[in-house]
Amino acid sequence: MNRRFGSFVRTGLAGFCLALTACHKSAPPAFQQPPPPVSVSLAVAQDVPVYLDEIGLGAASESVIVTPQVSGRITERSFEDGADLKKGQLLFTIDPRPFQAQLDAAQAQLAQGKAALELAKSQLDMYSAVSDTRAVSKSDYDTKKNTVAVDEAQVLAAQAAVESARLNLEYCSMHSPLNGRAGRRLVDAGNIVNANQTPLLSIQRLDPLYADFTVTERDLPKVLEQMAQGTLKTLVRLPTEPELSACPGELTFLDNAVQNGTGTVNLRATFPNPDHRFWPGQFVRVRLVLAVKKAAVLVPTEATQIGQQGAFVYVVNSEQSAELRLVTLGQRQGDRIVVENGVKPGEQVVVTGQLAVYPGAKVRIEAGPSGSSAPAMAAPLGEKQAGKMEGRKS
Repeated sequence: MNRRFGSFVRTGLAGFCLALTACHKSAPPAFQQPPPPVSVSLAVAQDVPVYLDEIGLGAASESVIVTPQVSGRITERSFEDGADLKKGQLLFTIDPRPFQAQLDAAQAQLAQGKAALELAKSQLDMYSAVSDTRAVSKSDYDTKKNTVAVDEAQVLAAQAAVESARLNLEYCSMHSPLNGRAGRRLVDAGNIVNANQTPLLSIQRLDPLYADFTVTERDLPKVLEQMAQGTLKTLVRLPTEPELSACPGELTFLDNAVQNGTGTVNLRATFPNPDHRFWPGQFVRVRLVLAVKKAAVLVPTEATQIGQQGAFVYVVNSEQSAELRLVTLGQRQGDRIVVENGVKPGEQVVVTGQLAVYPGAKVRIEAGPSGSSAPAMAAPLGEKQAGKMEGRKS
């Protein structure tokens, strides 16, 4: 009985051990997290502008309020409201008949004066031809000579009156003094207007256009330093437009005083506006380019993150592992940003997928939309402008 029980126990233990061994051999391996997918972009080195971004206001380069130089009744309007006008184009016509009558009267007065002068000269010549002093007294001779002088003065006065009447007649036709865009007319045909008093029309020149803006007195020394080396470049765009659409211009005015209360200085940029994309009174964004930073390191803006120790990026090394790099950020350049230190040109920075990445983690690189992006603000500046700025700086 004991022998049978012992054999049974040994058989059971052996089966249990075999079962344990079988279970151990069939257990699956431990689960490993696959590397998170990320998209990367290469850090690039490129010349970029050092700039100040300000809000400005568009202003016409020339603005004129057309007023009459003679009084009278408007008989004709020769333009449409809001039309693009050429210099010398006819705008209004004032009834010319009264001024034509004045011109005719002045010309008649001139003719009468010339006739009187001819008679006086003839009589003076006759008196001068008489050599015998007993026939012609000195007093009569002087009288004839004085008559000639008076008639000459009257002819000059009549000539001036003719010129004045002719000028007033010309003023009856009012022409545009500049190339510009007409505003809304202020009078219609039939209205009586007064000389130098009644405004008729506003005309503004839209090409080129001004952009008036300000900088703080803290930035003024940098502006003055760069202005001493040459004309500063500007980039002007509408607030709703991308940076690549900015219109290049030049800084053409710097005020001579800091404004009381605001601590700002007024500046003005001048830029071409042939398509009338910008309008006077419209808010614009003005980028004042102070210098060009050579071989700046640029990374996509979305690659940067902020942590407890400051800004950082993830760099993928040759072993496909993520390295956390603390960086110092500079100015934005379109969809990229300058990295002052922490990243070298040619290194791969993580653009998307950072939430699943941690320092030292393996990553799987996938193609992303930012893989081939380029600095946006370098394009409007242009290599030629950048070369000029660098030459002026050196």
